[in-house]
Amino acid sequence: MKGLYCRAGVSDAETKFVIQETSLPEVLGSHLVRVQVKACGLSPLDLKLLGDVGIQRDLIPVGREVAGVVLQVGDNVSFFQPEDEVVGILPLDSPCSGLCDVIDIDEQYLVQKPEKLSSVCVAGALRDGLCAYTALHTHARMAAGHTLLVMDGASSFGLMCIQLACYHGAKVLTTSHSPQKHTFLEQLRPSVGVQDPLVAKVIPVYNSSSDLLPVVLEETGGLGVDIIIDSGVRLHGEEEESEGTKLLPHKHDIISVLGVGGHWVTSHKDLQLDPPDCRLLYLKSASVTFLNHEVWTASSAQQGRYLHILKDIVDKMSAGVLRPQPEEAVPLYEATVAMETVQRQQKGKAVVQL
Repeated sequence: MKGLYCRAGVSDAETKFVIQETSLPEVLGSHLVRVQVKACGLSPLDLKLLGDVGIQRDLIPVGREVAGVVLQVGDNVSFFQPEDEVVGILPLDSPCSGLCDVIDIDEQYLVQKPEKLSSVCVAGALRDGLCAYTALHTHARMAAGHTLLVMDGASSFGLMCIQLACYHGAKVLTTSHSPQKHTFLEQLRPSVGVQDPLVAKVIPVYNSSSDLLPVVLEETGGLGVDIIIDSGVRLHGEEEESEGTKLLPHKHDIISVLGVGGHWVTSHKDLQLDPPDCRLLYLKSASVTFLNHEVWTASSAQQGRYLHILKDIVDKMSAGVLRPQPEEAVPLYEATVAMETVQRQQKGKAVVQL
């Protein structure tokens, strides 16, 4: 059978994605589950992270968010049996590509898939759901009555954060990065008489990100927000930044709109805080947390909690609490081109239907 793999180069431009023949061992491990893959989500590969955790390979398996049907279980598997529909995320060190017809995966990385939930939908949204759950519950300790600021709420991750926060009774402010995204987010705002709005305020930043601070402070009565979920930040002035980062808020603006005792959950991997920034955080008794959802599969320290989160995410998707933007599935023969587009960040993600 064939799988999709990455041949890493010195630079991002030299990174290539190739289809390679692969095979599974005849004897299934005692704790492994053999799964026939129905759909696989494609997300950008973080090659630097793989190097940081010591994973060095000539060919790196691609495609880790999978949904499928159990074909066979090992002798010591207790949670699954053949013909069960399952969903999960392959660990960082998995030798299998999620685009193989059949994969072997430890039962500790899988949960049951609700029957009414499509494989394509869950494979495309599971990673963003896990990120949103980790940011809001694990890091920010979100509770009813909190006020949240979600950056780029029209992204797949941002939309998951908005829906999860509103389900738990939080007030949500968000930013829009284009006129089209602004229109989409405005549709989530309440109509007259609606008691449970998704979004209280949409702040356009595609003309200038300098509008963020006054609008948020006005909306919160000058108190600031309890939680900020960013999608990256600017460390320098706009004139020093690339086109791709000009829409992002400056780190000082984020700290300025954070309320007393607030939580800032950042996806910026190389965040640098100067002494004045730290002083302002100290005065507010606020905290900064780095969002890295890969820790769930990189360490088994909280395996039970991780499985509970995955199960809660798929249950909420099945119940309609989480309603991800539908991804159009691509066939397997287009997987290489689709992954190249995702890796260049021209598209947030892709889903391959097998």
